[in-house]
Amino acid sequence: MSVKFIGYIGFNDSSELHAGVRSRVLDRSYVEAAAKAQEEGGFDRVLIPFGSNTPESQIVAAYASAITTKLGFLVAHRPGFTQPTVAARQLATLDQLSGGRVAVHIITGGADEEMARDGDTGTTKAERYARTDEYIDILRQEWTAAKPFDHKGRFYDVKGAFSSVKPDNLPVFFGGSSDEAIDVAGRHADVYALWGETLEQVGEIVRRVRTSAARHGRHPGFSLSLRPVIADTEEAAWKKAREIEDRVRANREAASLPTSGHRPPNAGSLRLLETATGNRRDARLWTGVAALTGAAGNSTGLVGTPEQVADALLDYYDIGIDHFLIRGFEPLKDSIQYGRDLIPLVRERVAARAASQTAIAS
Repeated sequence: MSVKFIGYIGFNDSSELHAGVRSRVLDRSYVEAAAKAQEEGGFDRVLIPFGSNTPESQIVAAYASAITTKLGFLVAHRPGFTQPTVAARQLATLDQLSGGRVAVHIITGGADEEMARDGDTGTTKAERYARTDEYIDILRQEWTAAKPFDHKGRFYDVKGAFSSVKPDNLPVFFGGSSDEAIDVAGRHADVYALWGETLEQVGEIVRRVRTSAARHGRHPGFSLSLRPVIADTEEAAWKKAREIEDRVRANREAASLPTSGHRPPNAGSLRLLETATGNRRDARLWTGVAALTGAAGNSTGLVGTPEQVADALLDYYDIGIDHFLIRGFEPLKDSIQYGRDLIPLVRERVAARAASQTAIAS
């Protein structure tokens, strides 16, 4: 099993470390630097996030693809605000113009107030996942149909749909921990995306998704999102993690933002917040920032030397994780460090394991 690394272009060179929350202001010079640094650092893709108050992910990906040659892009996209036939053509066009370097990360929904900002009001979580299920069906038809097709469903009614532009290779990433999400993932996910939890928790959800996918004859990959904190010694790495935690806490308090008592609306954040009741889990999993921020997205880390963090990543690899989405609290600086000190180590160790298994088999 190969291993792939996904980086991150979050619009500017800041994080919770700088203001207690993630800024969404667009900095073109950062986008350029981050894309080039992560391409040079050996990342396979970078995630471009989506939000109701963020720059538009497909446009940022189009810009970044024009200044790179081999870096792939994982474009976050939320169903419900664009007709699926239009979205299919937009993504296929981007795939063609980038030379087949695009994947799409389907984000079903966030908090009700965020959805309402884009006009999605009155829908329940179950309805959103049902809509996503139908939406992806139409995406795939538009990408593959050799002749016009009709679709009449609960949410969409299209007649004579057809796209003259088809993607060369456009994997669908998908996340969500609720029963509805796992059901949709089983039918549609080429890669199922998880946040960084304990080995036991990750193994459990990998099994659930595999069981769901098996009912449809499918075998998805799995992506794990983490915020590695690395240093020359283990002591220095944990000191660095504590300093990050202290700065995030101070920034949130200065901005009158809560640092405890969070009640996130989605199942994934609830799971992650439960994990964060202990600051350190397993050997290297660090949940300090997740606890402070209410487990808002990718907020847990692995802490140690590059060798120790590489070994921790391999522990996840052994239970089925074949993609790692890694990003830091100093976005540009950390991505350069990962490309120099961490990614090559993991690739070498995965290759060594494969060679050893081949030798044993022969």
